[in-house]
Amino acid sequence: MTDLVIVGGGPAGMAAAISAYESGIRDILVLERDDALGGILRQCIHNGFGIHKFGQELTGPEYAARYEEKIKEYGIKYKTGTMVLDIDNIDKIDKNKRITATNSEDGIFFVDAKAIILAMGCRERSKGSLAISGSRPSGIYTAGSAQKIVNIDGYLPGKNVVILGSGDIGLIMARRMTLEGANVKAVCEIMPYSSGLARNIEQCLNDFDIPLKLSYTVTQIHGKERLSGVTVSRVDERRRPIKGSEEFIECDTLLLSVGLIPENELSEKAEISLSKITGGALVDQDRQTSVGGIFSCGNVLHVHDLVDYVSDEAQIAGRAAADYINNRNYGNICVKVNTDGRVRYTVPQIVTKREDVTFYFRVSDVFRNVRINVYDREKLIFSKKKAKVSPGEMESVNITGEKFEDGSELIFKIEEDV
Repeated sequence: MTDLVIVGGGPAGMAAAISAYESGIRDILVLERDDALGGILRQCIHNGFGIHKFGQELTGPEYAARYEEKIKEYGIKYKTGTMVLDIDNIDKIDKNKRITATNSEDGIFFVDAKAIILAMGCRERSKGSLAISGSRPSGIYTAGSAQKIVNIDGYLPGKNVVILGSGDIGLIMARRMTLEGANVKAVCEIMPYSSGLARNIEQCLNDFDIPLKLSYTVTQIHGKERLSGVTVSRVDERRRPIKGSEEFIECDTLLLSVGLIPENELSEKAEISLSKITGGALVDQDRQTSVGGIFSCGNVLHVHDLVDYVSDEAQIAGRAAADYINNRNYGNICVKVNTDGRVRYTVPQIVTKREDVTFYFRVSDVFRNVRINVYDREKLIFSKKKAKVSPGEMESVNITGEKFEDGSELIFKIEEDV
Protein backbone atom coordinates (compact mmCIF):
# COMPACT_ATOMS: atom_id res chain seq x y z
CA MET A 1 0.00 0.00 0.00
CA THR A 2 1.30 3.43 -1.01
CA ASP A 3 -0.07 6.57 0.61
CA LEU A 4 -0.05 8.75 -2.49
CA VAL A 5 0.44 7.98 -6.17
CA ILE A 6 0.84 10.82 -8.67
CA VAL A 7 0.19 10.07 -12.32
CA GLY A 8 2.43 12.35 -14.35
CA GLY A 9 5.89 13.75 -13.64
CA GLY A 10 5.61 17.10 -15.36
CA PRO A 11 5.44 20.48 -13.60
CA ALA A 12 2.04 19.69 -12.03
CA GLY A 13 3.01 16.21 -10.83
CA MET A 14 6.33 17.32 -9.34
CA ALA A 15 4.82 20.36 -7.59
CA ALA A 16 2.03 18.20 -6.17
CA ALA A 17 4.53 15.62 -4.88
CA ILE A 18 6.65 18.27 -3.21
CA SER A 19 3.59 19.92 -1.65
CA ALA A 20 2.35 16.59 -0.27
CA TYR A 21 5.79 15.82 1.13
CA GLU A 22 5.99 19.21 2.83
CA SER A 23 2.53 18.49 4.27
CA GLY A 24 3.84 15.39 6.03
CA ILE A 25 3.35 12.56 3.52
CA ARG A 26 6.48 10.48 2.99
CA ASP A 27 5.19 7.46 1.07
CA ILE A 28 4.82 9.02 -2.40
CA LEU A 29 5.27 7.47 -5.84
CA VAL A 30 5.34 9.48 -9.10
CA LEU A 31 4.66 7.58 -12.34
CA GLU A 32 5.84 9.27 -15.55
CA ARG A 33 5.45 7.79 -19.03
CA ASP A 34 8.34 9.74 -20.58
CA ASP A 35 11.95 8.73 -20.00
CA ALA A 36 12.61 11.67 -17.64
CA LEU A 37 10.75 14.02 -15.33
CA GLY A 38 9.79 17.47 -16.58
CA GLY A 39 6.96 16.87 -19.01
CA ILE A 40 6.48 19.39 -21.82
CA LEU A 41 8.94 21.81 -20.19
CA ARG A 42 11.86 19.74 -21.45
CA GLN A 43 11.29 20.96 -25.00
CA CYS A 44 10.33 24.55 -24.08
CA ILE A 45 13.81 26.05 -24.29
CA HIS A 46 12.55 29.64 -24.55
CA ASN A 47 12.46 31.86 -21.48
CA GLY A 48 9.45 33.42 -19.73
CA PHE A 49 8.85 30.75 -17.09
CA GLY A 50 8.99 31.37 -13.35
CA ILE A 51 8.34 35.12 -13.30
CA HIS A 52 5.52 34.76 -10.77
CA LYS A 53 6.87 31.73 -8.93
CA PHE A 54 10.57 32.57 -8.63
CA GLY A 55 10.70 36.26 -9.53
CA GLN A 56 13.00 35.64 -12.50
CA GLU A 57 12.80 34.48 -16.09
CA LEU A 58 13.77 30.85 -16.60
CA THR A 59 13.69 28.52 -19.57
CA GLY A 60 11.40 25.50 -19.42
CA PRO A 61 14.19 23.03 -18.56
CA GLU A 62 15.49 25.40 -15.86
CA TYR A 63 12.03 25.67 -14.32
CA ALA A 64 11.57 21.89 -14.35
CA ALA A 65 15.05 21.38 -12.88
CA ARG A 66 14.12 23.41 -9.79
CA TYR A 67 11.38 20.93 -8.98
CA GLU A 68 13.31 17.83 -10.03
CA GLU A 69 16.15 18.80 -7.69
CA LYS A 70 13.65 19.11 -4.83
CA ILE A 71 12.14 15.72 -5.71
CA LYS A 72 15.57 14.13 -5.43
CA GLU A 73 16.47 16.10 -2.30
CA TYR A 74 13.34 14.83 -0.55
CA GLY A 75 13.91 11.30 -1.78
CA ILE A 76 10.48 11.07 -3.39
CA LYS A 77 10.21 7.84 -5.37
CA TYR A 78 9.44 7.99 -9.08
CA LYS A 79 9.34 5.64 -12.04
CA THR A 80 9.92 6.97 -15.56
CA GLY A 81 9.07 5.16 -18.77
CA THR A 82 5.93 3.98 -17.01
CA MET A 83 2.46 4.02 -18.55
CA VAL A 84 -0.57 3.93 -16.25
CA LEU A 85 -3.25 1.77 -17.84
CA ASP A 86 -6.13 1.82 -15.38
CA ILE A 87 -7.42 3.20 -12.08
CA ASP A 88 -9.99 1.29 -10.08
CA ASN A 89 -11.64 1.55 -6.67
CA ILE A 90 -10.86 -1.79 -5.03
CA ASP A 91 -12.17 -1.13 -1.51
CA LYS A 92 -15.38 0.87 -1.15
CA ILE A 93 -15.07 0.89 2.64
CA ASP A 94 -11.45 2.01 3.07
CA LYS A 95 -11.66 3.92 -0.24
CA ASN A 96 -8.38 2.48 -1.50
CA LYS A 97 -7.56 2.64 -5.21
CA ARG A 98 -5.61 0.28 -7.45
CA ILE A 99 -3.44 1.53 -10.29
CA THR A 100 -2.45 -0.77 -13.13
CA ALA A 101 0.76 0.31 -14.87
CA THR A 102 3.48 -1.07 -17.09
CA ASN A 103 7.11 -0.43 -17.96
CA SER A 104 10.02 -2.32 -19.50
CA GLU A 105 11.55 -3.34 -16.14
CA ASP A 106 8.52 -4.38 -14.07
CA GLY A 107 6.17 -5.47 -16.84
CA ILE A 108 2.56 -5.00 -15.81
CA PHE A 109 2.30 -4.19 -12.11
CA PHE A 110 -0.24 -2.92 -9.58
CA VAL A 111 0.00 -0.17 -6.98
CA ASP A 112 -2.61 0.23 -4.24
CA ALA A 113 -2.98 3.81 -3.03
CA LYS A 114 -4.88 5.73 -0.39
CA ALA A 115 -5.02 8.82 -2.63
CA ILE A 116 -4.20 9.65 -6.25
CA ILE A 117 -3.33 12.91 -7.94
CA LEU A 118 -3.93 13.07 -11.68
CA ALA A 119 -1.40 15.28 -13.47
CA MET A 120 -1.27 13.80 -16.99
CA GLY A 121 -1.26 17.11 -18.85
CA CYS A 122 -2.87 17.47 -22.26
CA ARG A 123 -2.33 16.56 -25.90
CA GLU A 124 -2.65 18.58 -29.07
CA ARG A 125 -5.63 18.46 -31.35
CA SER A 126 -4.54 16.86 -34.61
CA LYS A 127 -5.35 17.33 -38.31
CA GLY A 128 -7.85 14.49 -38.21
CA SER A 129 -10.26 16.55 -36.11
CA LEU A 130 -10.24 19.52 -38.52
CA ALA A 131 -11.75 17.95 -41.66
CA ILE A 132 -9.51 19.91 -44.05
CA SER A 133 -9.89 18.65 -47.60
CA GLY A 134 -6.87 17.38 -49.50
CA SER A 135 -4.41 14.50 -49.45
CA ARG A 136 -2.09 13.43 -46.66
CA PRO A 137 1.38 14.63 -47.67
CA SER A 138 4.38 14.87 -45.38
CA GLY A 139 5.11 18.25 -43.85
CA ILE A 140 2.07 18.59 -41.57
CA TYR A 141 2.85 18.64 -37.84
CA THR A 142 1.25 19.76 -34.63
CA ALA A 143 3.17 22.74 -33.24
CA GLY A 144 4.31 20.76 -30.20
CA SER A 145 5.66 17.94 -32.37
CA ALA A 146 7.59 20.45 -34.45
CA GLN A 147 8.92 22.03 -31.26
CA LYS A 148 10.27 18.66 -30.13
CA ILE A 149 11.81 17.99 -33.56
CA VAL A 150 13.62 21.34 -33.52
CA ASN A 151 14.54 21.72 -29.84
CA ILE A 152 15.21 18.12 -28.82
CA ASP A 153 16.11 16.27 -32.02
CA GLY A 154 17.84 19.18 -33.78
CA TYR A 155 16.06 18.94 -37.14
CA LEU A 156 14.26 21.63 -39.14
CA PRO A 157 10.86 20.33 -40.36
CA GLY A 158 10.72 22.69 -43.34
CA LYS A 159 11.73 26.01 -44.86
CA ASN A 160 8.45 27.71 -45.84
CA VAL A 161 5.88 27.54 -43.09
CA VAL A 162 2.20 28.34 -42.51
CA ILE A 163 0.80 28.04 -38.99
CA LEU A 164 -2.88 27.36 -38.39
CA GLY A 165 -4.07 28.59 -35.00
CA SER A 166 -2.65 31.27 -32.74
CA GLY A 167 -2.27 29.27 -29.54
CA ASP A 168 0.83 29.99 -27.51
CA ILE A 169 2.78 27.00 -28.84
CA GLY A 170 2.03 28.08 -32.40
CA LEU A 171 3.15 31.64 -31.71
CA ILE A 172 6.35 30.46 -30.04
CA MET A 173 7.08 28.12 -32.95
CA ALA A 174 6.58 30.98 -35.42
CA ARG A 175 9.46 32.74 -33.72
CA ARG A 176 11.52 29.57 -33.30
CA MET A 177 11.22 28.57 -36.97
CA THR A 178 12.17 32.11 -38.01
CA LEU A 179 15.25 32.05 -35.79
CA GLU A 180 16.25 28.72 -37.36
CA GLY A 181 16.13 30.25 -40.84
CA ALA A 182 12.67 29.25 -42.01
CA ASN A 183 10.24 31.67 -43.66
CA VAL A 184 6.98 31.81 -41.71
CA LYS A 185 4.54 33.18 -44.25
CA ALA A 186 1.46 33.56 -42.07
CA VAL A 187 -0.29 32.60 -38.87
CA CYS A 188 -3.98 31.98 -39.59
CA GLU A 189 -6.58 32.11 -36.81
CA ILE A 190 -10.23 31.15 -37.38
CA MET A 191 -11.42 33.37 -34.54
CA PRO A 192 -11.48 37.19 -34.76
CA TYR A 193 -8.97 37.31 -31.91
CA SER A 194 -5.80 35.46 -30.97
CA SER A 195 -6.03 32.57 -28.53
CA GLY A 196 -2.50 33.22 -27.23
CA LEU A 197 -1.03 35.55 -24.65
CA ALA A 198 -0.68 39.19 -25.64
CA ARG A 199 3.03 39.10 -24.84
CA ASN A 200 3.54 36.21 -27.28
CA ILE A 201 1.72 38.11 -30.03
CA GLU A 202 4.12 40.99 -29.49
CA GLN A 203 7.37 39.06 -28.97
CA CYS A 204 6.82 36.21 -31.44
CA LEU A 205 4.92 37.81 -34.32
CA ASN A 206 5.18 41.60 -34.26
CA ASP A 207 8.90 41.61 -33.43
CA PHE A 208 9.57 39.39 -36.46
CA ASP A 209 7.03 40.93 -38.86
CA ILE A 210 5.09 37.69 -39.15
CA PRO A 211 1.54 38.39 -40.40
CA LEU A 212 -1.42 37.28 -38.27
CA LYS A 213 -4.52 36.64 -40.38
CA LEU A 214 -7.54 36.73 -38.06
CA SER A 215 -10.83 35.13 -39.18
CA TYR A 216 -8.91 32.90 -41.61
CA THR A 217 -8.56 29.14 -41.78
CA VAL A 218 -6.96 26.52 -44.03
CA THR A 219 -9.54 25.03 -46.39
CA GLN A 220 -7.39 22.99 -48.78
CA ILE A 221 -4.13 21.06 -48.55
CA HIS A 222 -2.07 20.71 -51.73
CA GLY A 223 0.61 18.16 -52.52
CA LYS A 224 0.86 14.40 -52.80
CA GLU A 225 4.18 13.17 -51.39
CA ARG A 226 5.18 16.49 -49.78
CA LEU A 227 3.06 19.51 -48.91
CA SER A 228 3.31 22.07 -51.70
CA GLY A 229 0.92 24.70 -50.41
CA VAL A 230 -2.34 25.48 -48.66
CA THR A 231 -5.45 27.43 -49.55
CA VAL A 232 -6.64 29.76 -46.81
CA SER A 233 -10.06 31.43 -46.72
CA ARG A 234 -11.69 34.14 -44.71
CA VAL A 235 -14.54 32.93 -42.50
CA ASP A 236 -17.81 34.60 -41.54
CA GLU A 237 -19.17 35.15 -38.04
CA ARG A 238 -20.31 31.50 -37.94
CA ARG A 239 -16.77 30.30 -38.79
CA ARG A 240 -17.78 29.18 -42.28
CA PRO A 241 -15.42 29.85 -45.23
CA ILE A 242 -16.51 32.72 -47.47
CA LYS A 243 -16.59 31.82 -51.15
CA GLY A 244 -14.32 34.00 -53.26
CA SER A 245 -11.93 34.78 -50.39
CA GLU A 246 -9.58 31.88 -51.15
CA GLU A 247 -5.86 32.57 -51.19
CA PHE A 248 -3.12 30.09 -52.12
CA ILE A 249 0.08 30.16 -50.04
CA GLU A 250 3.04 28.13 -51.26
CA CYS A 251 4.69 26.24 -48.38
CA ASP A 252 6.31 22.93 -47.52
CA THR A 253 5.27 22.85 -43.84
CA LEU A 254 1.98 23.36 -42.02
CA LEU A 255 2.02 23.58 -38.22
CA LEU A 256 -1.22 23.10 -36.32
CA SER A 257 -1.86 24.99 -33.09
CA VAL A 258 -5.58 24.37 -32.88
CA GLY A 259 -6.21 23.55 -29.27
CA LEU A 260 -5.23 21.27 -26.41
CA ILE A 261 -7.22 18.36 -25.04
CA PRO A 262 -6.77 17.26 -21.39
CA GLU A 263 -5.62 13.63 -21.21
CA ASN A 264 -8.57 12.28 -19.24
CA GLU A 265 -8.95 8.72 -20.49
CA LEU A 266 -7.82 7.48 -17.07
CA SER A 267 -10.32 9.79 -15.40
CA GLU A 268 -13.12 8.25 -17.46
CA LYS A 269 -12.01 4.76 -16.45
CA ALA A 270 -12.15 5.84 -12.80
CA GLU A 271 -15.73 7.11 -13.41
CA ILE A 272 -14.80 10.70 -12.59
CA SER A 273 -17.31 13.36 -13.66
CA LEU A 274 -15.88 15.58 -16.41
CA SER A 275 -16.72 19.09 -17.57
CA LYS A 276 -18.10 19.32 -21.10
CA ILE A 277 -16.41 22.70 -21.50
CA THR A 278 -12.89 22.15 -20.15
CA GLY A 279 -12.65 18.42 -20.83
CA GLY A 280 -11.19 18.10 -17.33
CA ALA A 281 -12.64 16.85 -14.07
CA LEU A 282 -15.27 18.70 -12.05
CA VAL A 283 -13.49 19.62 -8.81
CA ASP A 284 -13.91 21.46 -5.53
CA GLN A 285 -11.57 24.08 -4.06
CA ASP A 286 -9.13 21.30 -3.04
CA ARG A 287 -9.05 19.99 -6.63
CA GLN A 288 -10.77 16.83 -5.43
CA THR A 289 -12.83 15.14 -8.13
CA SER A 290 -16.23 13.50 -7.85
CA VAL A 291 -14.42 10.34 -6.66
CA GLY A 292 -13.18 10.84 -3.10
CA GLY A 293 -9.41 10.62 -2.75
CA ILE A 294 -8.67 11.33 -6.42
CA PHE A 295 -7.44 14.84 -7.16
CA SER A 296 -6.67 16.57 -10.45
CA CYS A 297 -4.37 19.50 -11.27
CA GLY A 298 -2.50 21.19 -14.09
CA ASN A 299 -3.43 20.97 -17.75
CA VAL A 300 -5.30 17.70 -17.29
CA LEU A 301 -7.81 19.75 -15.28
CA HIS A 302 -7.97 22.81 -17.53
CA VAL A 303 -5.50 24.41 -19.92
CA HIS A 304 -3.30 27.04 -18.27
CA ASP A 305 -1.47 30.02 -19.74
CA LEU A 306 1.49 29.98 -17.36
CA VAL A 307 3.31 27.09 -15.73
CA ASP A 308 3.55 29.21 -12.56
CA TYR A 309 -0.22 28.84 -12.13
CA VAL A 310 0.07 25.10 -12.80
CA SER A 311 2.48 24.85 -9.86
CA ASP A 312 0.16 26.88 -7.61
CA GLU A 313 -2.77 24.61 -8.41
CA ALA A 314 -0.68 21.46 -7.94
CA GLN A 315 0.37 22.66 -4.49
CA ILE A 316 -3.31 22.94 -3.54
CA ALA A 317 -3.91 19.37 -4.70
CA GLY A 318 -0.81 18.09 -2.86
CA ARG A 319 -1.82 19.65 0.45
CA ALA A 320 -5.40 18.44 0.06
CA ALA A 321 -4.28 14.89 -0.73
CA ALA A 322 -2.17 14.92 2.44
CA ASP A 323 -5.21 16.06 4.43
CA TYR A 324 -7.31 13.31 2.85
CA ILE A 325 -4.77 10.63 3.75
CA ASN A 326 -4.71 11.94 7.33
CA ASN A 327 -8.53 12.15 7.44
CA ARG A 328 -8.55 15.94 7.59
CA ASN A 329 -10.08 16.70 4.20
CA TYR A 330 -13.79 17.04 4.96
CA GLY A 331 -16.04 19.89 3.95
CA ASN A 332 -19.36 20.75 5.56
CA ILE A 333 -21.01 23.06 3.02
CA CYS A 334 -22.08 22.81 -0.62
CA VAL A 335 -21.88 25.89 -2.85
CA LYS A 336 -22.46 25.38 -6.57
CA VAL A 337 -20.77 27.63 -9.12
CA ASN A 338 -22.35 28.65 -12.44
CA THR A 339 -21.55 31.13 -15.21
CA ASP A 340 -23.46 33.47 -17.52
CA GLY A 341 -22.05 32.28 -20.86
CA ARG A 342 -19.69 35.22 -21.20
CA VAL A 343 -17.69 33.41 -18.53
CA ARG A 344 -17.19 29.99 -20.13
CA TYR A 345 -16.23 28.05 -17.02
CA THR A 346 -14.70 28.32 -13.58
CA VAL A 347 -12.34 26.11 -11.61
CA PRO A 348 -13.36 25.02 -9.04
CA GLN A 349 -16.98 24.24 -9.92
CA ILE A 350 -18.09 23.60 -6.33
CA VAL A 351 -17.05 24.83 -2.88
CA THR A 352 -17.25 22.52 0.14
CA LYS A 353 -15.36 24.51 2.80
CA ARG A 354 -15.81 27.96 4.26
CA GLU A 355 -12.34 29.22 3.36
CA ASP A 356 -10.79 31.69 0.90
CA VAL A 357 -10.92 30.36 -2.66
CA THR A 358 -9.24 31.58 -5.83
CA PHE A 359 -11.41 30.92 -8.89
CA TYR A 360 -9.78 30.62 -12.31
CA PHE A 361 -11.88 31.17 -15.43
CA ARG A 362 -11.89 32.07 -19.11
CA VAL A 363 -14.27 34.26 -21.07
CA SER A 364 -15.99 33.44 -24.36
CA ASP A 365 -14.99 36.55 -26.33
CA VAL A 366 -13.04 39.79 -26.10
CA PHE A 367 -14.82 42.27 -23.81
CA ARG A 368 -13.68 45.80 -22.98
CA ASN A 369 -14.50 48.11 -20.06
CA VAL A 370 -16.35 45.49 -18.06
CA ARG A 371 -16.75 44.27 -14.53
CA ILE A 372 -16.26 40.73 -13.32
CA ASN A 373 -19.24 40.34 -11.00
CA VAL A 374 -19.96 37.38 -8.75
CA TYR A 375 -23.46 36.95 -7.36
CA ASP A 376 -24.86 34.70 -4.67
CA ARG A 377 -28.08 34.25 -6.60
CA GLU A 378 -29.26 37.90 -6.75
CA LYS A 379 -26.84 39.37 -4.18
CA LEU A 380 -23.58 40.89 -5.50
CA ILE A 381 -20.68 39.59 -3.37
CA PHE A 382 -17.69 40.48 -5.55
CA SER A 383 -16.91 43.01 -8.28
CA LYS A 384 -13.71 43.77 -10.15
CA LYS A 385 -13.18 46.28 -12.96
CA LYS A 386 -11.22 45.21 -16.05
CA ALA A 387 -10.28 47.28 -19.08
CA LYS A 388 -10.15 44.13 -21.22
CA VAL A 389 -10.70 40.40 -20.91
CA SER A 390 -10.04 37.88 -23.68
CA PRO A 391 -10.23 34.09 -24.15
CA GLY A 392 -6.46 33.87 -24.59
CA GLU A 393 -5.71 34.89 -21.01
CA MET A 394 -7.02 33.15 -17.93
CA GLU A 395 -8.57 35.38 -15.26
CA SER A 396 -8.76 34.83 -11.54
CA VAL A 397 -10.63 36.25 -8.56
CA ASN A 398 -10.32 35.52 -4.86
CA ILE A 399 -13.44 35.26 -2.73
CA THR A 400 -13.17 35.14 1.04
CA GLY A 401 -14.63 32.28 3.03
CA GLU A 402 -17.24 34.29 4.91
CA LYS A 403 -19.06 34.88 1.60
CA PHE A 404 -19.95 31.18 1.28
CA GLU A 405 -23.24 29.88 2.69
CA ASP A 406 -24.32 26.26 2.61
CA GLY A 407 -26.75 25.61 -0.22
CA SER A 408 -26.09 28.87 -2.04
CA GLU A 409 -25.20 29.25 -5.72
CA LEU A 410 -22.50 31.54 -7.12
CA ILE A 411 -22.94 33.01 -10.59
CA PHE A 412 -19.96 34.53 -12.42
CA LYS A 413 -20.87 37.26 -14.91
CA ILE A 414 -19.12 39.68 -17.25
CA GLU A 415 -21.16 42.89 -17.25
CA GLU A 416 -20.74 46.33 -18.74
CA ASP A 417 -19.03 48.86 -16.50
CA VAL A 418 -21.55 51.65 -16.00
